[in-house]
Amino acid sequence: MLWIKSFHIFFMVTWFAALFYLPRLFVYHAMSEDKTSIERFKVMERKLYFGIMTPGAVLTLVFGVWLWLGYGFSGGWLLAKLALVVVLIVYHLWCGRILKEFREDRNVRGHVFYRWFNEFPVLILLGCIVLVVVKPF
Repeated sequence: MLWIKSFHIFFMVTWFAALFYLPRLFVYHAMSEDKTSIERFKVMERKLYFGIMTPGAVLTLVFGVWLWLGYGFSGGWLLAKLALVVVLIVYHLWCGRILKEFREDRNVRGHVFYRWFNEFPVLILLGCIVLVVVKPF
């Protein structure tokens, strides 16, 4: 099971790296005014979302379920962590919706919104780490 746990952590780090970077790209994209930059950001966002972020999310979930089946249910901390994972999945899908808005040149939000939006996964990561390490309940 340690191999499974290692892969779960690896893909979780991959997923979070993309979750931290994609909204940062949204910040710069929202600030861009020239066509060349806008088109470059569209390519970067698409490749990050579909090439790294989504596979990282799927494999994190696959190995997480595998761990859950291997170790079984182990307390309230796990339910809380699973709730945070659901919130993270919603955030991931919201990023996909924003990506589509940028792709279709329909973004209506400014860079300040995306700067705040970019901070949300940090809170989820902190919550998950505390729940897994401390197991407060």
